[in-house]
Amino acid sequence: MKKFLIALQFLTVFPVKIKSEIKEKDFGVSLLYFPLVGLLMGILLSLGALSFSFLPTLVKSTMILILSIFITGGIHLDGFADTCDGFCASKSREEILNIMRDSRIGVMGATGIGCLLLFKFSLLAGIPQKFLWKSLVMTLTFARWSQVIACYRSKYARRDGKAGLFIKYANRKALLIGGLVTLAVFLVIAQSKGLVLFILSLIPVFLSINFIQKKIGGMTGDTIGAVNEIAECAVLFGSIF
Repeated sequence: MKKFLIALQFLTVFPVKIKSEIKEKDFGVSLLYFPLVGLLMGILLSLGALSFSFLPTLVKSTMILILSIFITGGIHLDGFADTCDGFCASKSREEILNIMRDSRIGVMGATGIGCLLLFKFSLLAGIPQKFLWKSLVMTLTFARWSQVIACYRSKYARRDGKAGLFIKYANRKALLIGGLVTLAVFLVIAQSKGLVLFILSLIPVFLSINFIQKKIGGMTGDTIGAVNEIAECAVLFGSIF
């Protein structure tokens, strides 16, 4: 239960109190529950979408987007913005890492967030309404599992930081079981289309992870957040067809 609460605390803004001592290894073990937390978030967002069903499509899409940001506290958007600032600077590895750690948002970070939110909004508005709730559940589940992939396939690019504990103790069990849970969600919700969507959505995830590793030699908390955002866009994009 403690590992699940760690995942819930890390991925959402829900007030979670963990009374027992948290060991370093617990962070890595908690990755096993990332897809489950994503599934719960997807269900919550789907219920929100249902409550907004009386609104015009564009307004409903806006409300869904706002609710998704509220649930996560915008933590992954922050990581995406920092990644845009660092990677668009055409600097050395160390300079990129320093730029990403700067709390101030730069021009490319602000532009990146603006483009990302606009893209997500257009995708939410373009998804057939009868398929929207299914897409939301699959999107949030898959994106949280993509963080597990990023942690398992990478080393930590910095010397210190909490994200390093997730990466250090990431294990194959979390990767495989999380993948099976995510795949099961896709198959139950969308059958054969879900299988195709699952496979195709993996492509941009692996491409982004490989690109990040080539740039800075590993992952940081910011780049893991960026991978999450790319994964969400991948599933939403596939859902419009």
